Amino acid sequence: MSESKGKTSTGMEQNLAGLLCYVLGWITGIIFLLLEKDNRFVRFHAIQSIVVFGAFMVIEIILGFIPVIGWILTSLLGILAFILWIVLMVQAYGGKMYKLPIAGDIAEGNSKPASDNKPEEKK
Repeated sequence: MSESKGKTSTGMEQNLAGLLCYVLGWITGIIFLLLEKDNRFVRFHAIQSIVVFGAFMVIEIILGFIPVIGWILTSLLGILAFILWIVLMVQAYGGKMYKLPIAGDIAEGNSKPASDNKPEEKK
């Protein structure tokens, strides 16, 4: 899935805004989800960032309470998250709606621009 490059409501190119959705994980995902109302590409990457890196954070917190094994798994999960973070930023900058399993489905289903969610007027 590839989308054409265009401007966003933030005034940035959509591929740059898509990349920035991942820079600080779920935090920048929330920021761009709140700022971007119209661009489906940016909203998709913002929601996917929130879901993926929010889930990583929750899992790492839970594993952190498990002595030794949990700490080892947390380290391995951190390496996986770092690799995934790089891949997602590169894909977004390349203009691709790179869809991860589960998180991508959630993002795709919820990334409609705000203007698409308005009820239609009856004639």
